[in-house]
Parts: sequence; structure tokens; C-alpha cells
Amino acid sequence: MPSAWVNERKQEFYYRKAKKENFRSRASYKLLQGVKRYNFINSGDVVVDLGGAPGGWTQATIQLVEESGFVLAVDLKVIEPFDAQNALAIIGDISEEKTVQEILKFLPRSADVVVSDISPNVSGIWELDSARQIDLATQSLRIATSILRSGGNFFVKVFQGSLTNKFVHEAKKHFSFVKLVKPKASRAKSAELYVLGMNFRKKS
Repeated sequence: MPSAWVNERKQEFYYRKAKKENFRSRASYKLLQGVKRYNFINSGDVVVDLGGAPGGWTQATIQLVEESGFVLAVDLKVIEPFDAQNALAIIGDISEEKTVQEILKFLPRSADVVVSDISPNVSGIWELDSARQIDLATQSLRIATSILRSGGNFFVKVFQGSLTNKFVHEAKKHFSFVKLVKPKASRAKSAELYVLGMNFRKKS
């Protein structure tokens, strides 16, 4: 059976599943699958979702942290409000230093987890797109190291390319456990990967 056909059917499955379960994006399952395997978001956690629009990852995180947790979504775009009272969306540019202070202003305490599914506008020039994605991942890492509690976790999208290993090496400076993850909900032919960092070593 042609792999392209199988992959297309898989993506159609997650699209339909998202509609049925009222998720704003099929990308929700990438996060849910990652958490199911590595358990990096738990009930009661404070989580920051960078690049949260349209809100699929935030919705998934709300389910994971349950009513005792809190989720803050950040994006350049306005995100439609969530029904949950323990979730909030704000407008912010992750490349700006002031965004860290804006995030901290809304958090009840230091974050337990930072997740980032943010992507650049794809140009079609692979090395350029990969470099832009790594830059966004680096900005996400900078924010994570500014707002995470000691022992916290980080999950961020990267594109596989010449700079990926360098980014993983940088993440290892801050987290005891670092792993590249490819959720089943990601397109098989996509170079999209996620870097998982667990047990943040906060500098005193």
C-alpha cells in the first residue's frame, strides 16, 4: 500500500478526530501523544503555551492540568477565549524581552512547563525555513529558562536540519534529560520534530 496514501489517511483521521472532540487544531494530538509517552505535563501544573494560536495545544493542556492547574497562551495573533476559567490568552512577541515580564505578570507562580509549537512563515527554501524554526525554538528556550521553576519541563518544535544538533546541545545545558520526539500525529514526510527537555536546572 503506497505510503503517501497511508499518510494522507492518517492526517484525515486526526483532522476528523479534532472536529469530533472539539479541538481547534489536529496539532493537539501531537502534544497529547508526547505527554502520554513522557509524562511532562501533569494535573495542577502551570503551563505556558508559546505561539498558542489557534488554541489547539492550549485546549489539550487545559485537559491535562485539570481544574487545579493554569494555562497561559501567548501569540502575536488574538486567540479566541477559552471556556475554562483557568486559561488565559495574551498577545505577545516571543522575540521581545518585555514579553517575559508580561508572561510573569499573569502567572500564579513559576511555570512547571513551557510548550511551543510556533512556526515561521514557510518560504519553501529548506535551509532558510529550518534556520528560522531554530531561531524561534531558541527564543522559546530563552523564555523557558526565564520562567520555569527548578525541575520544570520544555517541549518545542524544530525542523530537522544542519542546526538541529546545535540546538539540542544548547538545551542539554539547561535540562537533565533531552530527547528528540516525533509524535505519530506529525506527518511522516515532514521534517518536524520536537525537542523535549525535562528537569530544568535553574541557575541560582
